[in-house]
Amino acid sequence: MPLDPARPLLIVDADEVLLRFAEGFDRFLQARDLYLDLVSYRLHGNVKRREDQTPILDVEVTGLLDEFRSDLDSLEAVDDALDVIGGLRAQLDAVVLSNVNQAQALPRLRNFAALGFDMPLVINGGPKGPAVRTLARRGGKPVFFVDDIPPHLASVAEAAPDVYRIHLIGDERLKALLPLSPHAHLRADNWREADAFIREKLAQMV
Repeated sequence: MPLDPARPLLIVDADEVLLRFAEGFDRFLQARDLYLDLVSYRLHGNVKRREDQTPILDVEVTGLLDEFRSDLDSLEAVDDALDVIGGLRAQLDAVVLSNVNQAQALPRLRNFAALGFDMPLVINGGPKGPAVRTLARRGGKPVFFVDDIPPHLASVAEAAPDVYRIHLIGDERLKALLPLSPHAHLRADNWREADAFIREKLAQMV
């Protein structure tokens, strides 16, 4: 995957940053007489039966997630993500860094294509700091990283401290469940706020 060392770089997560994962998973569950009760920022323990509102076992949630993730090509885009990133592409390169396996990557790319996200996908596993550091060394400056998970932001802060870190959560139900990451330069309520921050930093480099 070629990156231009003369162009700034935007690295974005997929689920709840570009794509509405929780919303899509909830639709998947409802077809099975289950629902997602988001009382905490996790899936295990929050998948419940419609008939009696009791949570299903963690191993059952894992099985459902594996089934759902095997065909990740029907998720909807987070509001304004496509317009903002498209508008920024004249000034920077953009890649998606997602914790999916090789089999899950193909439907994920189909989903991107259907929505109009024209970005390469970098497969990752575990903390994202090392991968962001590697990508940042190949791209130009400044580098921006957008994720919804505080541990990933913390990992990038440690491994690539010069990277601007943006904490963004696409699902409105999930926003109230996580405090601001202390490792983020910005907690963006939406992609328009992220856009303003990125453009401000790009303007400072001119």
